[in-house]
Amino acid sequence: MAEQHTILGGKVHVYKRPNSSCWQCSSYLAGRNRRATTKEESLSKAKEIAEDWYLQLRGKLRSGELKSGRTFREAAEQYLREYDIITQGQRSKIYLRGQHSRAARHLVPFFGRLVLSEITAGKIQDYRIHRLEEAMAKRGKPPAHNTMHQEMVTLRQILKTAVRHGWIDHLPDLSAPYRSSPKISHRAWFSPAEYKTLYEATRRRAHEPKQPRFKWESEQLHDYVLFSANTGLRPDEARRLQFRDVTIVVDQGSNQKILEIEVRGKRGVGYCKSMPGAVLPFQRLKARLRPAGGPGRKGSRVESIANGEWHKPEPSDLIFPKWQRELFNAILKEKNLRVDRDGRPRTAYSLRHTYICLRLLEGADIYQIAKNCRTSVEMIEKYYAAHLKTQLDASAINKMRAKPKKRQSQVKTLEKAR
Repeated sequence: MAEQHTILGGKVHVYKRPNSSCWQCSSYLAGRNRRATTKEESLSKAKEIAEDWYLQLRGKLRSGELKSGRTFREAAEQYLREYDIITQGQRSKIYLRGQHSRAARHLVPFFGRLVLSEITAGKIQDYRIHRLEEAMAKRGKPPAHNTMHQEMVTLRQILKTAVRHGWIDHLPDLSAPYRSSPKISHRAWFSPAEYKTLYEATRRRAHEPKQPRFKWESEQLHDYVLFSANTGLRPDEARRLQFRDVTIVVDQGSNQKILEIEVRGKRGVGYCKSMPGAVLPFQRLKARLRPAGGPGRKGSRVESIANGEWHKPEPSDLIFPKWQRELFNAILKEKNLRVDRDGRPRTAYSLRHTYICLRLLEGADIYQIAKNCRTSVEMIEKYYAAHLKTQLDASAINKMRAKPKKRQSQVKTLEKAR
Protein backbone atom coordinates (compact mmCIF):
# COMPACT_ATOMS: atom_id res chain seq x y z
CA MET A 1 0.00 0.00 0.00
CA ALA A 2 1.24 3.47 -0.91
CA GLU A 3 1.67 5.88 1.98
CA GLN A 4 -1.13 8.49 1.95
CA HIS A 5 -2.16 11.60 3.96
CA THR A 6 -5.08 14.04 3.68
CA ILE A 7 -5.10 17.79 4.24
CA LEU A 8 -7.66 20.62 4.08
CA GLY A 9 -10.40 18.49 5.54
CA GLY A 10 -9.92 15.63 3.10
CA LYS A 11 -10.06 17.80 -0.02
CA VAL A 12 -6.44 17.09 -0.96
CA HIS A 13 -4.59 13.77 -0.80
CA VAL A 14 -0.82 13.59 -0.50
CA TYR A 15 0.63 10.20 -1.37
CA LYS A 16 3.81 8.51 -2.50
CA ARG A 17 4.00 5.93 -5.27
CA PRO A 18 5.93 2.71 -4.52
CA ASN A 19 8.69 3.41 -7.05
CA SER A 20 9.04 7.14 -6.39
CA SER A 21 10.80 9.11 -3.69
CA CYS A 22 8.74 12.29 -4.29
CA TRP A 23 5.28 12.99 -2.91
CA GLN A 24 2.28 13.39 -5.20
CA CYS A 25 -0.96 15.30 -4.56
CA SER A 26 -4.47 14.89 -5.95
CA SER A 27 -7.89 16.48 -5.59
CA TYR A 28 -11.32 16.00 -7.16
CA LEU A 29 -12.36 19.39 -8.47
CA ALA A 30 -14.80 20.57 -11.17
CA GLY A 31 -15.85 17.06 -12.11
CA ARG A 32 -12.34 15.70 -12.58
CA ASN A 33 -9.70 14.02 -10.47
CA ARG A 34 -6.58 16.22 -10.81
CA ARG A 35 -3.05 15.18 -9.96
CA ALA A 36 0.34 16.83 -9.68
CA THR A 37 3.77 16.10 -8.28
CA THR A 38 5.21 18.16 -5.44
CA LYS A 39 8.80 17.24 -6.42
CA GLU A 40 9.57 17.08 -2.68
CA GLU A 41 10.80 14.17 -0.59
CA SER A 42 9.92 15.92 2.68
CA LEU A 43 6.34 15.31 3.78
CA SER A 44 5.95 18.71 5.50
CA LYS A 45 7.15 20.62 2.42
CA ALA A 46 5.03 18.43 0.18
CA LYS A 47 1.90 19.31 2.22
CA GLU A 48 2.63 23.04 1.88
CA ILE A 49 3.08 22.75 -1.88
CA ALA A 50 -0.09 20.63 -2.19
CA GLU A 51 -2.06 23.24 -0.27
CA ASP A 52 -0.80 26.06 -2.51
CA TRP A 53 -1.56 23.94 -5.59
CA TYR A 54 -5.15 23.35 -4.46
CA LEU A 55 -5.76 27.01 -3.69
CA GLN A 56 -4.46 27.97 -7.16
CA LEU A 57 -6.88 25.49 -8.73
CA ARG A 58 -9.76 27.02 -6.76
CA GLY A 59 -8.75 30.47 -7.97
CA LYS A 60 -8.68 29.30 -11.60
CA LEU A 61 -12.08 27.70 -11.14
CA ARG A 62 -13.61 30.96 -9.86
CA SER A 63 -12.05 33.00 -12.68
CA GLY A 64 -13.28 30.57 -15.35
CA GLU A 65 -9.79 29.39 -16.37
CA LEU A 66 -10.45 25.88 -15.11
CA LYS A 67 -12.92 24.08 -17.33
CA SER A 68 -15.21 21.40 -16.02
CA GLY A 69 -17.08 18.64 -17.80
CA ARG A 70 -16.44 15.57 -19.92
CA THR A 71 -13.11 15.04 -21.60
CA PHE A 72 -12.50 14.31 -25.26
CA ARG A 73 -11.27 10.83 -24.35
CA GLU A 74 -14.66 10.01 -22.80
CA ALA A 75 -16.49 11.34 -25.87
CA ALA A 76 -14.25 9.27 -28.18
CA GLU A 77 -14.89 6.10 -26.18
CA GLN A 78 -18.65 6.74 -26.28
CA TYR A 79 -18.60 7.42 -30.02
CA LEU A 80 -16.64 4.28 -30.92
CA ARG A 81 -18.87 2.15 -28.71
CA GLU A 82 -22.03 3.52 -30.33
CA TYR A 83 -20.57 3.36 -33.84
CA ASP A 84 -19.57 -0.30 -33.58
CA ILE A 85 -23.06 -1.31 -32.42
CA ILE A 86 -25.27 0.89 -34.60
CA THR A 87 -23.40 0.38 -37.89
CA GLN A 88 -23.08 -3.37 -37.48
CA GLY A 89 -23.43 -4.89 -40.94
CA GLN A 90 -23.74 -1.48 -42.63
CA ARG A 91 -20.08 -0.46 -42.67
CA SER A 92 -17.09 -2.53 -43.79
CA LYS A 93 -14.72 -3.88 -41.17
CA ILE A 94 -11.88 -1.97 -42.84
CA TYR A 95 -13.67 1.36 -42.34
CA LEU A 96 -14.47 0.49 -38.71
CA ARG A 97 -10.82 -0.32 -38.05
CA GLY A 98 -9.90 3.00 -39.66
CA GLN A 99 -12.16 4.92 -37.27
CA HIS A 100 -10.61 3.21 -34.25
CA SER A 101 -7.09 3.71 -35.60
CA ARG A 102 -7.54 7.42 -36.32
CA ALA A 103 -8.96 8.04 -32.87
CA ALA A 104 -6.35 5.99 -30.98
CA ARG A 105 -3.25 7.04 -32.93
CA HIS A 106 -3.84 10.73 -33.55
CA LEU A 107 -6.96 12.33 -32.05
CA VAL A 108 -7.01 10.99 -28.47
CA PRO A 109 -3.25 11.55 -27.84
CA PHE A 110 -3.68 15.20 -28.84
CA PHE A 111 -7.16 16.09 -27.50
CA GLY A 112 -7.66 13.31 -24.92
CA ARG A 113 -7.15 15.24 -21.67
CA LEU A 114 -8.95 18.38 -22.81
CA VAL A 115 -12.42 19.15 -21.56
CA LEU A 116 -14.78 19.24 -24.55
CA SER A 117 -15.48 22.94 -24.07
CA GLU A 118 -11.73 23.61 -24.49
CA ILE A 119 -11.74 22.24 -28.04
CA THR A 120 -12.08 25.37 -30.14
CA ALA A 121 -11.39 26.24 -33.78
CA GLY A 122 -7.95 27.45 -32.70
CA LYS A 123 -7.18 24.16 -30.98
CA ILE A 124 -8.23 22.24 -34.09
CA GLN A 125 -5.89 24.39 -36.15
CA ASP A 126 -3.12 23.56 -33.67
CA TYR A 127 -3.87 19.90 -34.35
CA ARG A 128 -3.45 20.38 -38.10
CA ILE A 129 -0.10 22.07 -37.54
CA HIS A 130 0.95 19.30 -35.13
CA ARG A 131 0.11 16.61 -37.70
CA LEU A 132 2.00 18.46 -40.42
CA GLU A 133 5.13 18.90 -38.28
CA GLU A 134 4.94 15.30 -37.07
CA ALA A 135 4.66 13.88 -40.60
CA MET A 136 7.45 16.10 -41.95
CA ALA A 137 9.76 14.98 -39.12
CA LYS A 138 9.03 11.27 -39.67
CA ARG A 139 8.60 10.94 -43.44
CA GLY A 140 9.72 14.23 -44.92
CA LYS A 141 6.34 14.94 -46.52
CA PRO A 142 2.97 16.21 -45.23
CA PRO A 143 -0.04 13.94 -44.66
CA ALA A 144 -2.16 13.28 -47.73
CA HIS A 145 -5.22 15.49 -48.18
CA ASN A 146 -7.53 12.48 -47.89
CA THR A 147 -5.80 11.39 -44.66
CA MET A 148 -6.46 14.73 -43.00
CA HIS A 149 -10.00 14.78 -44.36
CA GLN A 150 -10.74 11.38 -42.80
CA GLU A 151 -9.31 12.50 -39.46
CA MET A 152 -11.49 15.62 -39.52
CA VAL A 153 -14.51 13.42 -40.28
CA THR A 154 -13.75 11.25 -37.25
CA LEU A 155 -13.20 14.34 -35.07
CA ARG A 156 -16.52 15.80 -36.21
CA GLN A 157 -18.35 12.55 -35.44
CA ILE A 158 -16.88 12.43 -31.92
CA LEU A 159 -17.91 16.03 -31.24
CA LYS A 160 -21.39 15.33 -32.66
CA THR A 161 -21.69 12.49 -30.15
CA ALA A 162 -20.87 14.97 -27.38
CA VAL A 163 -23.56 17.35 -28.69
CA ARG A 164 -26.17 14.56 -28.74
CA HIS A 165 -25.43 13.73 -25.11
CA GLY A 166 -25.52 17.38 -24.04
CA TRP A 167 -21.86 17.54 -23.09
CA ILE A 168 -21.33 20.62 -25.33
CA ASP A 169 -23.80 23.06 -26.84
CA HIS A 170 -22.45 23.35 -30.37
CA LEU A 171 -19.73 22.17 -32.74
CA PRO A 172 -16.63 24.33 -33.15
CA ASP A 173 -15.65 25.49 -36.62
CA LEU A 174 -13.74 22.62 -38.27
CA SER A 175 -13.10 24.29 -41.63
CA ALA A 176 -9.48 24.71 -42.71
CA PRO A 177 -8.44 28.39 -42.84
CA TYR A 178 -6.18 29.87 -45.54
CA ARG A 179 -7.32 27.25 -48.01
CA SER A 180 -7.97 28.37 -51.56
CA SER A 181 -11.03 27.11 -53.35
CA PRO A 182 -9.93 23.89 -55.05
CA LYS A 183 -10.42 23.67 -58.78
CA ILE A 184 -12.66 20.94 -60.11
CA SER A 185 -10.43 18.50 -61.97
CA HIS A 186 -11.61 15.71 -64.20
CA ARG A 187 -10.97 12.11 -63.28
CA ALA A 188 -8.03 10.22 -64.76
CA TRP A 189 -9.19 8.29 -67.84
CA PHE A 190 -7.87 6.85 -71.10
CA SER A 191 -8.48 8.76 -74.30
CA PRO A 192 -9.60 6.63 -77.28
CA ALA A 193 -6.01 6.36 -78.53
CA GLU A 194 -4.66 5.55 -75.04
CA TYR A 195 -7.38 2.98 -74.44
CA LYS A 196 -6.49 1.26 -77.72
CA THR A 197 -2.83 1.18 -76.67
CA LEU A 198 -3.83 -0.34 -73.32
CA TYR A 199 -6.04 -3.16 -74.57
CA GLU A 200 -3.60 -4.03 -77.36
CA ALA A 201 -0.84 -4.30 -74.72
CA THR A 202 -2.95 -6.50 -72.43
CA ARG A 203 -3.99 -8.66 -75.40
CA ARG A 204 -0.35 -9.11 -76.41
CA ARG A 205 0.54 -10.02 -72.82
CA ALA A 206 -2.33 -12.53 -72.71
CA HIS A 207 -1.05 -14.27 -75.87
CA GLU A 208 2.63 -14.03 -74.96
CA PRO A 209 3.12 -13.74 -71.17
CA LYS A 210 6.65 -13.09 -69.95
CA GLN A 211 6.41 -16.26 -67.87
CA PRO A 212 4.13 -19.16 -68.92
CA ARG A 213 2.89 -19.68 -65.36
CA PHE A 214 1.25 -16.23 -65.45
CA LYS A 215 -0.76 -16.89 -68.61
CA TRP A 216 -4.04 -17.32 -66.73
CA GLU A 217 -3.55 -14.03 -64.84
CA SER A 218 -2.67 -12.20 -68.09
CA GLU A 219 -5.79 -13.49 -69.81
CA GLN A 220 -7.92 -12.49 -66.84
CA LEU A 221 -6.47 -8.97 -66.86
CA HIS A 222 -7.11 -8.49 -70.58
CA ASP A 223 -10.75 -9.53 -70.21
CA TYR A 224 -11.10 -7.34 -67.09
CA VAL A 225 -9.93 -4.26 -69.02
CA LEU A 226 -12.38 -4.88 -71.86
CA PHE A 227 -15.22 -5.84 -69.51
CA SER A 228 -14.83 -2.77 -67.25
CA ALA A 229 -14.37 -0.27 -70.11
CA ASN A 230 -17.57 -1.59 -71.75
CA THR A 231 -19.75 -1.72 -68.63
CA GLY A 232 -18.57 1.18 -66.42
CA LEU A 233 -18.65 -0.93 -63.25
CA ARG A 234 -16.82 0.30 -60.16
CA PRO A 235 -13.84 -1.90 -59.20
CA ASP A 236 -15.60 -3.11 -56.03
CA GLU A 237 -18.74 -3.93 -58.05
CA ALA A 238 -16.70 -5.94 -60.55
CA ARG A 239 -14.97 -7.87 -57.76
CA ARG A 240 -18.33 -8.81 -56.18
CA LEU A 241 -19.77 -9.95 -59.50
CA GLN A 242 -20.68 -13.64 -59.89
CA PHE A 243 -21.42 -15.50 -63.11
CA ARG A 244 -25.08 -15.83 -62.17
CA ASP A 245 -25.39 -12.04 -62.02
CA VAL A 246 -24.71 -11.67 -65.77
CA THR A 247 -27.02 -12.60 -68.64
CA ILE A 248 -26.38 -12.34 -72.38
CA VAL A 249 -29.44 -10.85 -74.12
CA VAL A 250 -30.39 -9.21 -77.41
CA ASP A 251 -31.40 -5.62 -76.76
CA GLN A 252 -34.78 -4.79 -78.30
CA GLY A 253 -33.95 -1.15 -78.97
CA SER A 254 -30.60 -1.62 -80.74
CA ASN A 255 -30.94 -5.30 -81.77
CA GLN A 256 -27.40 -5.85 -80.41
CA LYS A 257 -26.14 -8.63 -78.19
CA ILE A 258 -25.27 -7.12 -74.79
CA LEU A 259 -24.94 -8.07 -71.12
CA GLU A 260 -27.58 -7.42 -68.48
CA ILE A 261 -25.80 -7.21 -65.12
CA GLU A 262 -27.22 -7.29 -61.61
CA VAL A 263 -24.78 -5.08 -59.74
CA ARG A 264 -24.09 -5.21 -56.02
CA GLY A 265 -21.98 -2.36 -54.71
CA LYS A 266 -21.86 0.67 -52.47
CA ARG A 267 -25.25 1.86 -53.77
CA GLY A 268 -26.97 -1.44 -53.03
CA VAL A 269 -28.39 -3.54 -55.87
CA GLY A 270 -28.64 -1.92 -59.28
CA TYR A 271 -28.69 -2.88 -62.93
CA CYS A 272 -26.40 -2.23 -65.84
CA LYS A 273 -26.60 -2.79 -69.58
CA SER A 274 -23.23 -3.18 -71.23
CA MET A 275 -21.81 -2.24 -74.60
CA PRO A 276 -21.60 -5.06 -77.17
CA GLY A 277 -17.84 -5.11 -76.61
CA ALA A 278 -18.31 -6.73 -73.18
CA VAL A 279 -19.97 -9.89 -74.52
CA LEU A 280 -16.92 -11.64 -75.98
CA PRO A 281 -14.72 -11.05 -72.88
CA PHE A 282 -17.49 -12.45 -70.69
CA GLN A 283 -17.85 -15.53 -72.89
CA ARG A 284 -14.11 -16.13 -72.64
CA LEU A 285 -14.25 -15.72 -68.85
CA LYS A 286 -17.11 -18.18 -68.63
CA ALA A 287 -15.38 -20.76 -70.81
CA ARG A 288 -11.93 -20.41 -69.22
CA LEU A 289 -10.91 -23.10 -66.77
CA ARG A 290 -9.71 -21.81 -63.43
CA PRO A 291 -7.53 -23.22 -60.64
CA ALA A 292 -9.43 -25.20 -58.04
CA GLY A 293 -7.73 -23.44 -55.11
CA GLY A 294 -9.04 -19.94 -55.78
CA PRO A 295 -10.76 -17.49 -53.41
CA GLY A 296 -13.64 -19.15 -51.62
CA ARG A 297 -12.31 -22.64 -52.35
CA LYS A 298 -10.16 -25.07 -50.40
CA GLY A 299 -6.48 -25.50 -51.14
CA SER A 300 -3.79 -23.30 -52.58
CA ARG A 301 -4.19 -21.92 -56.08
CA VAL A 302 -0.48 -22.40 -56.76
CA GLU A 303 -0.69 -26.05 -55.68
CA SER A 304 -3.77 -26.53 -57.88
CA ILE A 305 -1.91 -25.21 -60.93
CA ALA A 306 1.09 -27.42 -60.18
CA ASN A 307 -1.13 -30.48 -59.82
CA GLY A 308 -3.19 -29.62 -62.87
CA GLU A 309 -6.40 -29.22 -60.83
CA TRP A 310 -8.66 -26.98 -62.92
CA HIS A 311 -12.43 -26.68 -63.03
CA LYS A 312 -15.11 -24.93 -65.01
CA PRO A 313 -16.59 -21.85 -63.33
CA GLU A 314 -19.78 -22.40 -61.40
CA PRO A 315 -22.67 -19.88 -61.28
CA SER A 316 -21.73 -18.83 -57.74
CA ASP A 317 -18.04 -18.27 -58.58
CA LEU A 318 -16.63 -14.76 -58.74
CA ILE A 319 -15.95 -13.61 -62.29
CA PHE A 320 -12.80 -11.78 -61.16
CA PRO A 321 -11.52 -13.60 -58.05
CA LYS A 322 -8.44 -11.40 -57.88
CA TRP A 323 -7.50 -7.97 -59.21
CA GLN A 324 -4.13 -8.19 -61.01
CA ARG A 325 -2.88 -4.83 -59.73
CA GLU A 326 0.85 -5.46 -60.15
CA LEU A 327 0.46 -6.71 -63.72
CA PHE A 328 -1.86 -3.83 -64.61
CA ASN A 329 0.57 -1.23 -63.23
CA ALA A 330 3.50 -2.91 -64.98
CA ILE A 331 1.76 -2.66 -68.37
CA LEU A 332 0.78 0.97 -67.71
CA LYS A 333 4.40 1.74 -66.90
CA GLU A 334 5.66 -0.02 -70.03
CA LYS A 335 3.30 1.99 -72.23
CA ASN A 336 3.88 5.28 -70.38
CA LEU A 337 0.23 5.38 -69.28
CA ARG A 338 0.75 5.29 -65.49
CA VAL A 339 -0.33 8.93 -65.06
CA ASP A 340 -2.31 11.32 -67.22
CA ARG A 341 -0.98 14.64 -68.48
CA ASP A 342 -1.96 16.36 -65.20
CA GLY A 343 -0.03 13.85 -63.08
CA ARG A 344 -3.05 11.95 -61.75
CA PRO A 345 -2.35 8.21 -61.38
CA ARG A 346 -4.48 5.80 -63.38
CA THR A 347 -6.06 2.91 -61.50
CA ALA A 348 -8.81 0.35 -62.07
CA TYR A 349 -11.30 3.19 -61.51
CA SER A 350 -9.92 4.87 -64.64
CA LEU A 351 -11.62 2.18 -66.74
CA ARG A 352 -14.99 3.27 -65.36
CA HIS A 353 -14.12 6.91 -66.09
CA THR A 354 -13.10 5.88 -69.60
CA TYR A 355 -16.47 4.24 -70.19
CA ILE A 356 -18.34 7.38 -69.12
CA CYS A 357 -16.16 9.74 -71.18
CA LEU A 358 -16.32 7.59 -74.31
CA ARG A 359 -20.11 7.39 -74.05
CA LEU A 360 -20.28 11.18 -73.77
CA LEU A 361 -17.95 11.59 -76.74
CA GLU A 362 -20.33 9.44 -78.78
CA GLY A 363 -23.23 11.70 -77.82
CA ALA A 364 -25.06 9.34 -75.46
CA ASP A 365 -27.77 10.79 -73.22
CA ILE A 366 -26.21 11.92 -69.97
CA TYR A 367 -29.25 10.91 -67.89
CA GLN A 368 -29.16 7.36 -69.25
CA ILE A 369 -25.42 7.14 -68.57
CA ALA A 370 -25.99 8.25 -64.97
CA LYS A 371 -28.69 5.60 -64.47
CA ASN A 372 -26.56 2.88 -66.06
CA CYS A 373 -23.55 3.80 -63.90
CA ARG A 374 -25.62 4.21 -60.72
CA THR A 375 -24.50 7.79 -60.17
CA SER A 376 -26.02 11.26 -60.63
CA VAL A 377 -26.15 13.63 -63.59
CA GLU A 378 -24.56 16.27 -61.34
CA MET A 379 -21.48 14.08 -60.74
CA ILE A 380 -21.07 13.39 -64.45
CA GLU A 381 -21.47 17.05 -65.41
CA LYS A 382 -19.01 18.09 -62.69
CA TYR A 383 -16.23 15.56 -63.21
CA TYR A 384 -16.64 14.14 -66.70
CA ALA A 385 -18.56 16.39 -69.10
CA ALA A 386 -16.76 19.63 -68.19
CA HIS A 387 -13.56 18.82 -70.07
CA LEU A 388 -14.99 17.12 -73.19
CA LYS A 389 -15.07 19.29 -76.30
CA THR A 390 -18.05 17.39 -77.72
CA GLN A 391 -20.21 18.86 -74.96
CA LEU A 392 -19.79 22.34 -76.48
CA ASP A 393 -22.16 23.27 -79.30
CA ALA A 394 -20.25 25.59 -81.65
CA SER A 395 -23.44 26.56 -83.52
CA ALA A 396 -24.94 27.81 -80.25
CA ILE A 397 -21.72 29.48 -79.08
CA ASN A 398 -20.92 31.28 -82.33
CA LYS A 399 -24.44 32.43 -82.95
CA MET A 400 -24.54 36.09 -84.06
CA ARG A 401 -27.41 38.53 -84.07
CA ALA A 402 -28.63 39.50 -87.55
CA LYS A 403 -27.65 42.99 -88.59
CA PRO A 404 -30.57 45.46 -89.00
CA LYS A 405 -31.47 46.53 -92.54
CA LYS A 406 -30.41 50.00 -93.62
CA ARG A 407 -33.13 52.63 -93.71
CA GLN A 408 -34.66 53.53 -97.07
CA SER A 409 -33.54 57.16 -96.82
CA GLN A 410 -29.94 56.14 -96.22
CA VAL A 411 -30.06 53.94 -99.33
CA LYS A 412 -31.39 56.79 -101.53
CA THR A 413 -28.71 59.16 -100.23
CA LEU A 414 -26.03 56.65 -101.09
CA GLU A 415 -27.46 56.20 -104.60
CA LYS A 416 -27.46 59.96 -105.25
CA ALA A 417 -23.89 60.21 -104.00
CA ARG A 418 -22.82 57.67 -106.61
